[in-house]
Amino acid sequence: MRSKIVLAVCLALMASACNKKAEGQTVAVVNGEEITAAELNAELANAKLPEGVDKTQARARILQTMVDRRLLSQQAKKDGLDKSPEFLNRQRKMTEELLINMFASRQIDTTQLPSNSEIEKFEASHPWIFDKREIWGLDQVRFAMPADSAVRKKLTDSKSLDDVTAALTAANITFNRQKNRLDTAVIPQNIYGQLSTVGSEPFIIPVGNQAVASVIVSREPAALTGDKARPVAVSAMRREQTGNLVQNRLKAARESAKIEYKEGFAPPASKPAQGAKK
Repeated sequence: MRSKIVLAVCLALMASACNKKAEGQTVAVVNGEEITAAELNAELANAKLPEGVDKTQARARILQTMVDRRLLSQQAKKDGLDKSPEFLNRQRKMTEELLINMFASRQIDTTQLPSNSEIEKFEASHPWIFDKREIWGLDQVRFAMPADSAVRKKLTDSKSLDDVTAALTAANITFNRQKNRLDTAVIPQNIYGQLSTVGSEPFIIPVGNQAVASVIVSREPAALTGDKARPVAVSAMRREQTGNLVQNRLKAARESAKIEYKEGFAPPASKPAQGAKK
């Protein structure tokens, strides 16, 4: 009797899936899987359509892209990829990152707007973003970071980009020379303090297994003040405040969590603050 009930339920579910129709809040049905108006609207919002575009055509084009994506994902499931360890690991990581991003966004939305005096203080403490902001012209050399420590030392000791290219040529390392521009407003505070005083000597920044050696060849004033500075300051302050809130929540979560590591996998114990009692 029980097996008959289970069979009946399964048949009912199959029939329900087969009878799904593209109506109401459902804009398409792909092999029994619905695509809702909410999903389509989210895709349209992320597409950032330009002014004057035919929205009906754009909507149809984006919906077709969603349908094709659903079809390909269904094929991947037929091949069993959704059960593979690689998929499950990557899915878990993406889910965690999405939740963290949504958590941070919620914190930003609920943070209190700073006062005028707080905004003025923030602008004064970040001059490279506001009244002392500059656009730097850069002469650059991009290359694969060498593994040889002797070559690395030659690059670090270089006094000009010509010294850099000479060291790379001697080590038989290919490189590309290029021009670039850098807005000081995007430079982190600790790095700006170092770069603003380098003068005409090159500084090298690793980018993955690559590196870029740069020389500042021009500094164009681009002060950001008054009404234009305010929204930039408020946005930066809220991001900073959110970062602090997230870190505090993480600290509290660590203190209350029960975490067990396999032997040899635990992080090194943190050293006590200097001057702390033993």
